[in-house]
Amino acid sequence: MPPRRAVTGRSQEPRRRFIEELRALRAQSGDSLRKLGDVLGWDYSLFGKMESGETLGGPEVVQALDQHYGTPGFLLTLWELAAGDPTQFQEQYRRYMALEAEATSLWHYAVSAPPGLLQTDGYAREALAAGGFRGDELNQQVEARIGRRALLAGDDAPPFRTVLSEAVLRTPLQEPEEWRRQLAHLLEAADSPNITLHVVPQTVGLHGLMNTAIMFLRLADGRTVAYTENDIRGQLIEEIDQVERLLRTYDAVRDLALSPGESRKVITQMLEEVPCAPST
Repeated sequence: MPPRRAVTGRSQEPRRRFIEELRALRAQSGDSLRKLGDVLGWDYSLFGKMESGETLGGPEVVQALDQHYGTPGFLLTLWELAAGDPTQFQEQYRRYMALEAEATSLWHYAVSAPPGLLQTDGYAREALAAGGFRGDELNQQVEARIGRRALLAGDDAPPFRTVLSEAVLRTPLQEPEEWRRQLAHLLEAADSPNITLHVVPQTVGLHGLMNTAIMFLRLADGRTVAYTENDIRGQLIEEIDQVERLLRTYDAVRDLALSPGESRKVITQMLEEVPCAPST
């Protein structure tokens, strides 16, 4: 199916529309990529990657472009829509992403990896690469995952409780410095007023979520839905009885977890054990 077009002739798909507007504004200004880089202070190759769709860039560079082109807030709005567009994700996740965006509160259990909402850029890239993504597709999936973090930012961000298996903290990245950033990011997140973080020690033994990562979403209409993931597939569960059974299992696992204060101490200890990069 060809991309939908509005009466302007521009795409209505958020990511494609953002790219089209970037190209159009630069063409109108007569700037080369190199001149844009010189004026705004970023490497000109970044703007080329943004216009080719390889990356969305960050909010700071988009705000600078808005100022440069005299379009205050226009590009940033398009960037936010593109970053939060659920069509960036694989088909099986799209309905879940749409529900996550409207959730009024979230509860999560992690088996072996931090929740996507709390992953750093470096963690997301290595995890997605390990899952088989490469090249432009990898870049796009990293951008999409990192874009989800905006859900937990701001004064009206929903409450989020995450329960991490200790295995999450003991499965490092290949680069120690990137792993330090991820652990530090978890500590920083744990200090956020809307985020509650627990660690389940390995010493608790077997429990009902040993092999299943799960996210519960409380929706504006009062319903709660669950999304489960294992090594083979993910599944959105909306049937009330099934969700209730999973909630009871989740509550039992949460009761095994350390308190938020004790959990922060564990993460701090893990962070201290990660080797630092050699000084130059």
